[in-house]
Order: sequence, then C-alpha cells, then structure tokens
Amino acid sequence: MKTIISALAALALGAGILASPAARAEDKKFTIALIPGLTTDGFYITMRKGAEAAAKAVGADLVFQGAPEFNPVLQVPVLDAIIARKPDAILIAPTDKVQLVQPLKKAADAGIPVITVDTFIGTGKYQSGAGDADFPLAYIASDNVLGGRIAARALAKAVGEKGKVYVSNVKPGVSTTDQREEGFKDEMKNYPNIQVLETQYNDDDANKAASQLQSVFARNPDLDGVFGANLFSALGAANGVQQAGQSGKIKVVAFDAPPSIVDNIKTGLVDIAIAQHPAEIGYYGVMSAYAHLTGQSIPVLIGTGFTVMDKSNVDQPEVARFIYKD
Repeated sequence: MKTIISALAALALGAGILASPAARAEDKKFTIALIPGLTTDGFYITMRKGAEAAAKAVGADLVFQGAPEFNPVLQVPVLDAIIARKPDAILIAPTDKVQLVQPLKKAADAGIPVITVDTFIGTGKYQSGAGDADFPLAYIASDNVLGGRIAARALAKAVGEKGKVYVSNVKPGVSTTDQREEGFKDEMKNYPNIQVLETQYNDDDANKAASQLQSVFARNPDLDGVFGANLFSALGAANGVQQAGQSGKIKVVAFDAPPSIVDNIKTGLVDIAIAQHPAEIGYYGVMSAYAHLTGQSIPVLIGTGFTVMDKSNVDQPEVARFIYKD
C-alpha cells in the first residue's frame, strides 16, 4: 500500500500517475467537500486554493462551503447540508473540539470519510480506538504548540527578554488557538524576566481585541508586548496599540499572515508574523482523501510548516509567497 508521501511523489512525476489501477478501471470522479472554519478569512481562502490545485491534479470535484463566522452553531447546519449531498469525503476545520464530535459522527456513520484540517475534534489523536472522537482518518495542520513557542521566542527577543506581555486569544475550546497559547506560555517559562499577564478573550472580534489592549495598557502602563493568537486577535491588538499611541513601543507578534498583517509589518504596527502554510494543508487534505478513496494508506497526522516574517524579509520572494490570499 502506498503512503500519501509516495503518492505525492508519483503525482510530481506527471498528471495521472497517482491514480491506482483500480481507480482507473472504475474511472470514478470523486467529490470532496471542504468546510472551512469560516469563508471570509484569508487563511481559509488560501487553503481552498491549495485544495483546488490538488483536486485539479487528480481530477476530483471540490465543493467549498462554510459559514461567515467561526462558530459551531453556524457550522453544524453547513455540515448537515454537505452530508445530505453525500460527497465521497469531507475535509473540515471544526470550530469546536467538543461540539463538532457528534455532528461529524453522522458523516462517519453515513460512510463518508472525515479528515480534519487546521483544527481537530477531541484530542486530535485519531484511529487510536480510544474515546468517541477518534474516528476521523487524519488530522492535517500546523504544529500549533510549536507555533506558539516560535511566537514566544520572537516576542521575547523583541522586548529584550524582560517586561510584561499577554496573549490576545479567541475563546477557550478552539483546538488551534488553545495550543498556540499553551506553547507560548510554556516557552515563556524560559524567560524569567518576562511576566505573562492574564489572557484576554475577544470572541474573534477585532474591535473587542483593540479595546482589551487599551484596557490592559491602562492597568499596566509598562506593557511591552502582545501575542495575537489568530488573525482577528492580532489585527485588533495592533489597532489597540495604535489607538493607545504606543506604536513601536508595545511589540506585536501576530499569528497568520494575510495582506492586512503584512501591511502592518511594513508600517511598523506589527513587528513579526508567524505565517502558516494553509495552501499545503488544503493540498495535502485533498491528496489524503483521494489516496484513501483509491485504496492507499495515509498518515494519521500530517504537519505543515511556518515562515517567520518581519520588516527585513517580508519582501523577499521566498518569504512573500507565504502571504495569504484575499
């Protein structure tokens, strides 16, 4: 049985080589659905482009459907509608690691393979035979704990390894941002002269994140830095720094790299961005689904990388290619 890695290598040699003899004989055109965390975020737009490239390469149809907000209440009806269409496989970025377990179980019970991308359900450890959330075939994402650690190192360096910092986060229960905060705080233990203040949760509202920055600064006029654990947290925190008249003084590390964050790097409002590689996530998601559907084995966990962007390198082609699409 080929692994997804060997399947990808075969694809690189020429279109059509990936397909197994059985798949060629059946001549089946698969439909793969991609349900993002939300449809308007550059991260998921870029993921879609990677998924479309993979679907085109293997001759599959890609269905992209999601909600306008990162919210399980809005995502579940979208998932139910996709299940009713009976695609051959579902790729999904679950908006809650607990609330999406049973809705996704409906897909698995209907015989539709499930792969989670970017975020996970349960513990993210699948096919283990443990717990009620281990049924997805694979989890494809950045190593978010590592991403949080990278952000902590970058912010520590930016503030001279001393002072006060805090995390601007979405809300508890989102697998990716939980892990980024975990990695950030764990790494900050290596910097005894940095005090990590209480996390501020903004419900994915950039305006709320901006107000929170100003409130934290009012209580701590010696605030040195903030880590925005996702796009809206980072944009809001950066705007709050500007509104407080502290641009360049309060350092901002952003997770994710849409054009708006890159613009802020160039103006000096944001100091550093940790760019994920969402196109790779979408590409490997479709390739993994296709490999499974054509009788090949796939890894349970596939990790993708990061690129650290700052003012000194953001215009370099090898770095700029990881700026998200809008």
